[in-house]
Amino acid sequence: MTLDQLKYPIGKFEKPEIITKEILVKWISDIADFPTKLKKEVDYLTDKQLDTAYRPGGWTVRQVVHHCADSHINSYTRFKLTLTENKPTIKPYYEDRWAELIDGKKSPIKYSLMLLEGLHFRWVTLLNSLTQEDLEKKFIHPEHGNEIQLIE
Repeated sequence: MTLDQLKYPIGKFEKPEIITKEILVKWISDIADFPTKLKKEVDYLTDKQLDTAYRPGGWTVRQVVHHCADSHINSYTRFKLTLTENKPTIKPYYEDRWAELIDGKKSPIKYSLMLLEGLHFRWVTLLNSLTQEDLEKKFIHPEHGNEIQLIE
């Protein structure tokens, strides 16, 4: 198995040319199902397994679980900022540095799993309420310097 296959076990994201209503419904369903699917994959793991890197030079499984909570909180916040402000400049974060903080390296995963469950419930509720006008709202990503449509 190549390093790229280990980094992206389900492949890299390929954005569709046109994002249809059906694709949005599928994506929202994936977000709704994520906490349960993740918990099913990691709930039975021992601390030793959780503290094992999933690939050479990669994070531990524990760090990946905590990263999911960190990443999804940031994404949810970006959605809310974009929906409530006029083209806000979002705050990027150094996910690699966050993963090295003590809460990402040592905390029990049950807290991030609980956080993801509540967060995804709220996120799906928000996503299911969006209008076409909402979907066309934009934010500015300072690292790219351009406007990005909420669902682009």
